[in-house]
Amino acid sequence: MTIWIDADACPVKDEAERVATRHGVRMVLVSNGGIRPSQNPLVESVYVTAGPDEADKHIAEACVPGDVVVTGDIPLAAKCVEKGARVVKHNGEVLHGTNIGMALATRDLMQDLRSADPFRQGGGRPFSKADRSRFLDVLEREVRASKARQAE
Repeated sequence: MTIWIDADACPVKDEAERVATRHGVRMVLVSNGGIRPSQNPLVESVYVTAGPDEADKHIAEACVPGDVVVTGDIPLAAKCVEKGARVVKHNGEVLHGTNIGMALATRDLMQDLRSADPFRQGGGRPFSKADRSRFLDVLEREVRASKARQAE
């Protein structure tokens, strides 16, 4: 099993590394660069060429059933779910076969609303300590579940 991190804007890399270390699981940070490599032997950094969605393409191609993917990118999450990977957003929300369609539809709707109103300001709410804590708990649970499933 591998924990894949869509690392360019990921606020929970340290938390993910703690979980990977606790379980002795390989973790791969995929980015366009600018991410400092970890000294942890379980953590690998992969730098992809600059360009839109290059990190996403790499993760989507490389992940396999039983892997855990950490991303806030809904289209990437959909590709990973389709391949059988477990997907966790930065706020601890789990995306899976029964909710990924709604997540994609919501993303598309919000994108349409933003493009229809160029004066629309703001984004989502700020990332909080509660989000960080929830992510840590959920990632721990997902890694355990994936390891248990692989042991069967």
